Amino acid sequence: MKKVRDFYQISLKLILKNKEGKILALKADDGGSYAGFYDFPGGRIDTDEFETPFSEIIKREAEEEIGEVEFKLKLQPVAIGRHLIPAHLASAGKEIRVLYVFFEAEYVSGEVKISPEHTGYDWFDLSKENPEKLFISGILQGVRMYLG
Repeated sequence: MKKVRDFYQISLKLILKNKEGKILALKADDGGSYAGFYDFPGGRIDTDEFETPFSEIIKREAEEEIGEVEFKLKLQPVAIGRHLIPAHLASAGKEIRVLYVFFEAEYVSGEVKISPEHTGYDWFDLSKENPEKLFISGILQGVRMYLG
């Protein structure tokens, strides 16, 4: 029997850490697949960005979701995770499989101004929080891998 290869959309996620070691988490929209939990800034690679450096894609996504915040990005990925967007929540009307690639960055300056994709934000010290109460699915997988 011939194996059928799976296809994923790739989403680059930003683990943005401030000077106190706290990480920025965005409160997910109540109508999305992360309703009631937190997400990280970032998003999927657009079709015209195939040859665009990851750093530029992350910067674009961060600006869309948290405004003009300055940060120092580490270009080595720190974690991965998988997420399934159910068909009833996907704009295409069919389920979407997403592979997250997480990058760490140091927050430098700027006011966080969230987009309508999220309903709020918080800074969390993940060494003092239970990740299972904040995150689910691929974001939780990434957090677990990141924390080691």
